[in-house]
Amino acid sequence: MSLAAGLQGFTQAGLAGFNSVLHQMVDNGKLANVVSLVSHHGQIVNRDAYGVLDISAVPTVPAQTDSIFRIASMTKPITGAAMMILWEEGKWKLDDPVAKHIPEFKDLQVMTTGTPSTVAQGTPMTMDQLMSHTAGFGRSGEYTNANITLRDGDLQAMIDVLAQHPLYYQPGKEWRYGPSVDIQGYLVEKLSHQSLDVFFRERLFTPLRMPDTGFWVPPADAARVSRIHTYDANRTLIPAGARNTVVTSKPTFLAGGGGLMSTVTDYWRFAQMILNGGELDGVRILQPETVKLMHTDVLEPGVEVTLYSPDTKGLGFGLDFAILEDPGLAKTNQGVGSFYWGGAFGTWFWIDPVNELIVIGFIQNLDGTTPDGAPDVREASAKAIYAALEGNKTTSRL
Repeated sequence: MSLAAGLQGFTQAGLAGFNSVLHQMVDNGKLANVVSLVSHHGQIVNRDAYGVLDISAVPTVPAQTDSIFRIASMTKPITGAAMMILWEEGKWKLDDPVAKHIPEFKDLQVMTTGTPSTVAQGTPMTMDQLMSHTAGFGRSGEYTNANITLRDGDLQAMIDVLAQHPLYYQPGKEWRYGPSVDIQGYLVEKLSHQSLDVFFRERLFTPLRMPDTGFWVPPADAARVSRIHTYDANRTLIPAGARNTVVTSKPTFLAGGGGLMSTVTDYWRFAQMILNGGELDGVRILQPETVKLMHTDVLEPGVEVTLYSPDTKGLGFGLDFAILEDPGLAKTNQGVGSFYWGGAFGTWFWIDPVNELIVIGFIQNLDGTTPDGAPDVREASAKAIYAALEGNKTTSRL
C-alpha cells in the first residue's frame, strides 16, 4: 500500500478499515484478489493489492498494484471520451441521425408485438441516444437468445449484422444495455480514419501516460494479468477455465464496449482527467463543458436505467456514464452526483465531484457484477470509504 503525503481528508485508520473490508473477502475465499485505489483532491491517498493472481498456480503469485485486469465495460467511458474528442472537432453532432454516419442503419424497422411485426421509427435514432443506450438496440442477451452474433468478425461485420435486424424499441423510449458502445467504437474508426487501438493510444493513452492499457498485452506482460475465477456448486472459488486466455496480439474485434485491459493506476489517470474537467498534468484532452455534458442526464422523461432489474431507481444516464441522482432511491452509499460504470468481471469505479473523490477497484470473477457472481464490492467499498472520509459532504445511505 502506498499513501500520498498528507491523507487529504482521510485518517490512516480509516483507510486501513477500507482495505480491511476488501481483504476480508479474499480471506473468506470469496475472491482471489482485489486491487484498489482511492484519490482525493487529485492525490492518490490509498493504493492497495491483496491476494493472488491465480489460486491454482504453484507457487502462487501475489497480486500487485500494477497487475493487469480485464476491465470489460469500464472500456465504455474511454470510448465515450474518444467520441467526444471527435465531437469537439466537429465530426458529429448530438442530434445527428445515426444513419448520417452509418448509412447501413437508414430506415431500420422497429419490432412490435402486434401486426405488422415491425413499424418505422417514429423519429430517427440520434447520436446522443446511441451514447445513452436508448437508440433502439436490444440488450446483449436478446441478441444471444436470438442466435445473433455480433463479435465474431470485425467492427464492420457487426454493423452489417445489425443492419439486417430490426430495432427492439422506438429510439429514445427505453434504456437497454447492448451493443451501442461497440457501435461507437466503429464510429471512432470511421470518423478519425484510424483503427480504434491507434486512436486510443495516440489521443488518450499516450498523452495521459497510461502505458498498461490496451486491447492486448505484450507477451512479456502476460504473467501480470489476473486469472478470472468463478465458483463451483459448493461456492468454492475456482479458476474459470477457458475464459482465461490472455490476449497477446491485436484481436480482430476491437470492442469499444468492453475489450480493454488496464491497471488501477492507468485507469485512475483517465478518471482524474475526467474529474479535472478534461485535463491532467497540463495535458488537455477535452474541454470542461464537454466533460460536464458527459455526466449530465440526457434520458427522456420516464425512461429509467434498468440495469439489474426493472425497479432500479435514482439513476440518470449521460454520454457513456451512469449518474447517481438519488442515493436513497438507488440504495447506495455512493455520493450524490457521482458518475460511474463497472465491468462484467467485477471491476468498478466512481467519480464523486462533490467530494473530489475517485474510487477504483479491480477483481476478476465471472458474472462479477451479479448478485450470485461475486461479493458486492462496489457497495462495500462505498460504505467503507465514506465512513473514513472526514468532512464528507454526502452521508452514507445504508
